[in-house]
Amino acid sequence: MRHRSLQIPRIVEGGHTGPADSSRLPRFAGPATFARLPRLDEIDTPDVVLLGVPFDSGVSYRPGARFGPSGIREASRLLRPYNPAAGVSPFAEIQVADAGDIAVNPFAIGEAIETIEQASGEFGAAGIQLVTLGGDHTVALPLLRSVAARHGPVALVHFDAHLDTWDTYFGAEYTHGTPFRRAVEEGILDTEALCHVGTRGPLYGARDLEDDRRFGFGIYTSADVFRRGVDEIVGALRDRVGDRPLYVSIDIDVLDPAYAPGTGTPEPGGLTSRELLEILRGIRDLQLVGADVVEVAPAYDHAEITSLAASHVAYELVSWRAHLRQR
Repeated sequence: MRHRSLQIPRIVEGGHTGPADSSRLPRFAGPATFARLPRLDEIDTPDVVLLGVPFDSGVSYRPGARFGPSGIREASRLLRPYNPAAGVSPFAEIQVADAGDIAVNPFAIGEAIETIEQASGEFGAAGIQLVTLGGDHTVALPLLRSVAARHGPVALVHFDAHLDTWDTYFGAEYTHGTPFRRAVEEGILDTEALCHVGTRGPLYGARDLEDDRRFGFGIYTSADVFRRGVDEIVGALRDRVGDRPLYVSIDIDVLDPAYAPGTGTPEPGGLTSRELLEILRGIRDLQLVGADVVEVAPAYDHAEITSLAASHVAYELVSWRAHLRQR
């Protein structure tokens, strides 16, 4: 029996090939790429690539973030091509593609970090910006290494319930709780422009905060966001980062478990999904050079709540790049 090859009706606008056309192909059908965008091998010169890193061997509590990229992609089927909050059609302004998932060794953290650094570095050398879908937060370190190799030490805005500047877990230096301490030690972060947003919950001791301040981080807790409001936090972030090249790292557990139950280390008292999206929109004039969305663990999710939030966060990051292109 012969089968015709599937022809995907796509939106083509501004000279760029966009997602599958939902007026001709239902959202629950078609390619399983992010927002049903073209695959990388279907595009000649992408500007931004969605890259999955299905790795969670660095977690300290619940595993499962290795399935985060596929969960985020599945939830992204509902995304539409025009972003009214940003006033931009991101897939028309820039060429976006999905590179799929890179294969990383789940039994050797050191080897996995090298693989991620090499793969992301190849995209950077080609002038392609990444929005990476994790995976646990260990992946941020090799991603920062590849970005710094091109731009020098970068500013960091880190959305997370946790500091992720601890030294070791059980003697291990490379885990999802240590990437930004290692990054400071390696000199790949601009220590004049480092920010945590959304941190909360118990710590191991007062020294955790002392070490964090010593590394150069400013902290805007989830309580700060609640009491001071989104606009004031946005202003503080803009002042701190300025015109430096900026990397944004988003652990989905920055959201309250009511908005993101599907994650490895949930902490009550977090941001709402609205607050996170509005903060991202408020800083979209800053010079974004790379970003990740990590720690989505679909096995603990309900009705795709967490994956839906993460897909919209990734969409805002792509829209951010499109907004910068418009300027």
